[in-house]
Amino acid sequence: MNTQELFLIVMVVVFSVPYLIWRLGKTDYWAPLVVVQICIGILLGPGVSGALFPEHYTSLFNPQVLQALSGIAWWAIMIFVWIAGIELDLKKSWQDRRDSCITAGLALSCPLLLGCLAAVMLMTFIGADWIGPKGSDWQFIIGVGMACAVTALPILILLMEKLNILREPIGQRIMRYASLDDIAIWIVLSLVLLDWDRVSLQTIFLVSFILISFLFRKLMLSLQESDRWYVSFIWLGICGLASDWAGLHFMVGAFLAGVVMDSDWFNQEDMDKLRHFVMMTMLPVYFMSTGLRTNWEMDGLAVLVAAGILLFASIAGKIAGTYAAGKILKWEKGEAWIIGWLLQTKALIMIVFANVLLDKQIITSQTFTALLVMAVISTMLTVPVVTPKLHQYRHLIFKSK
Repeated sequence: MNTQELFLIVMVVVFSVPYLIWRLGKTDYWAPLVVVQICIGILLGPGVSGALFPEHYTSLFNPQVLQALSGIAWWAIMIFVWIAGIELDLKKSWQDRRDSCITAGLALSCPLLLGCLAAVMLMTFIGADWIGPKGSDWQFIIGVGMACAVTALPILILLMEKLNILREPIGQRIMRYASLDDIAIWIVLSLVLLDWDRVSLQTIFLVSFILISFLFRKLMLSLQESDRWYVSFIWLGICGLASDWAGLHFMVGAFLAGVVMDSDWFNQEDMDKLRHFVMMTMLPVYFMSTGLRTNWEMDGLAVLVAAGILLFASIAGKIAGTYAAGKILKWEKGEAWIIGWLLQTKALIMIVFANVLLDKQIITSQTFTALLVMAVISTMLTVPVVTPKLHQYRHLIFKSK
């Protein structure tokens, strides 16, 4: 078969297998379609299908097919991260800054601390093969710690829509907390990626970005909405290119490109449709590409143990952080549990975060696999754990801060 035929076979598998499992298996309650897509990506990766059917795997996923998949995956995730940046509502967070800052700060710092301790535990007791060839100890510890602290804002939106709380007061509060954590996560990632050999380039990029952003904003305000869409994608490509050129990774540039834009520049319905179509048409390819990067060669049991340690750090940290915030802010019973479990949702953004660390060789593919397993399990737990509590404490849904 030629490359085009192999590529199309892969595309058929990517879109058909997860959908059929999700629809026929009725997994939506505990495993949304996005989670099923990630799991299928792992199963089709080298650690499972590559080990069971090595000849078929290497012939199907040849370098040309992998290159084509990577191109689609890069652009898909850039658009998705860009949308996440646009939709950050920092104005609302500032209006309720005491509640927002205390909760977001504790919900981020507690799992970050436990995640850092988990990273030290991996290095000390389960071997040192978790650190990538270009990663230092501090980069690995902070990187893994922040991966445990990540909240997947786009996936959180989908889950809260499923729970019918997104537009309710509690849903809007959780969005504020997650938005502030999102900003902090990308700032920390930028610091972790700082390359002292290229720090001058990175400084030039950041200073230039700030200055050009003011001009870009003025340009966007002078355009009609139909033109803003085209100019926005040009802006996205330029920011991603400049960020990658400076050594910060194109994903950092994509997020920054969205942060300096206002959501009210666009029709909200159109933005929702764009996010939906990107998730439906292109992100499954990204999940496939992510699965192809998993690695179980070191020791499958060690990877699973590592994933369990990281999962505990992630969930326990979020719950501890929100309980501490609840004590300070005098929340009602059940409030901290619901908010903490929703904020520990990982999935997509943590996978993006881990992909960046892997690209920069700060972590190994084994660490990446452990983080990916942790992200999948944490997301699968969210709806089954939160749903009974929402029924038990239904009045909290309508409580605002």
